[in-house]
Amino acid sequence: MDEKDEIKKLIETINELLVENGDEKTVLLPPEKHQHLTQTINELANYVEKRFQELQQISKITETINSGLILDDVLNQTYEAFHTLIPYNRIGFALLEDNGTVLRARWARTESTKIGIYKGYSAPMAGSSLEAIIQTRKPRILNDLEDYLAKHPNSDSTRRIVEEGMRSSLTCPLVAMDKAIGFIFFSSQKKNTYQNLHVEIFKQIANQLSIIAEKSRLYEELLNLNTLKDYFLGMAAHDLRSPLGFMLGHLELFLDDSLGPVTGEQREVLERMAKNCQHMLDLIQHLLDISAIQAGKLELNKQLLNPKTILEECVDMNRYIADHKKITLHLETDNLLAQIEADPVRIMQVFSNLLTNAIKFSHPKTAIRLKAEKDNGNIVFSVSDQGMGIPEKELDSIFVPFTKGSPRPTGGESSTGLGLAIVKKMVEIHGGKIWVKSQVGVGSTFYVTLPIASENKLSAAA
Repeated sequence: MDEKDEIKKLIETINELLVENGDEKTVLLPPEKHQHLTQTINELANYVEKRFQELQQISKITETINSGLILDDVLNQTYEAFHTLIPYNRIGFALLEDNGTVLRARWARTESTKIGIYKGYSAPMAGSSLEAIIQTRKPRILNDLEDYLAKHPNSDSTRRIVEEGMRSSLTCPLVAMDKAIGFIFFSSQKKNTYQNLHVEIFKQIANQLSIIAEKSRLYEELLNLNTLKDYFLGMAAHDLRSPLGFMLGHLELFLDDSLGPVTGEQREVLERMAKNCQHMLDLIQHLLDISAIQAGKLELNKQLLNPKTILEECVDMNRYIADHKKITLHLETDNLLAQIEADPVRIMQVFSNLLTNAIKFSHPKTAIRLKAEKDNGNIVFSVSDQGMGIPEKELDSIFVPFTKGSPRPTGGESSTGLGLAIVKKMVEIHGGKIWVKSQVGVGSTFYVTLPIASENKLSAAA
């Protein structure tokens, strides 16, 4: 008898003790029925209370389990947690593959000294008894596995479970987003373990685990794809960056007339080729940087640095690009600024990127100001331009990888959509913050705060 039938029977028993009397329902309480009615109502109340407590416990357990991301961690937590609700000596977990035609064991945990169905074990679904479970989506109870094996001697999975010492089992289908994804198998070393248990509680558990397991499976797929991406980027660094750098170097030899004079038409073609090579090299480097940051593999070589020196070097590196667009660069700093602790290469990358962006989106014959000043325990840097400005609705997304705002470079320069995302990550791993204020048609100011070096670092350096 399932849960609904049991509740229905209790209610029917109560109704039998109630007698219609005109338009009102009056309880007749002859002595012989009074005790029966009281007992039945108490049974119903106790049953509802028990089920409520079970559902509360399931909710708490699944909330804890749901905090896991890796499928094996989720399933190990499942094995430990549900012992308080249901009996088992083994739990198996299997997923459907190849469009539901193959069932493959994904995980198992048993109290037996041997394991018969291990991770990777697979069997075809066609012709198996599990097909009916998928079709009906109802759990199946086998209270005597030895008897079942005697009647189905060709069932390899049952034989393996029996050899493990299991004598009864309950199989629940796993359904996520209305799609069957696999099964969870509860097994016991005793016969008839699941004979008097309500299947509804197993349905509740299976429904919760289906969603959690699917989430974990998709997360693991994402991790695998991320590993593949890292492999591809590593290959790109070796197989693409080197030949592109070689090509760009030779193009620059032609443009410098080191290999002989070139005509104006030839120079125009060579400049376009060099520009595209540089764009591809920038894209490859940006992809490698963002991948290293996200993977936590970016190594910093921190040193004590003078903020003024950083901005001076940044201006010198980008002055040629600014002069090409007749943009004036102004540097405003205090000579007595406190030192910061940072990786000189990476922090230079931050400010060079911000300055390059300012030049890229500024109109010719305008000015860009770089500034650094002390503010409590930080140095506040700013890069201000008189460019196109950024619409307010786009301010929150400009630091997202591969996001390009509506403003376009004023000189036809290229953009990967990764520069500001990398800048934000670089600033954050240095313990700083970055934000922007902008007004369309007026310009933008990017602010960066970096912490001043601690006294211990300064003393050690001295």
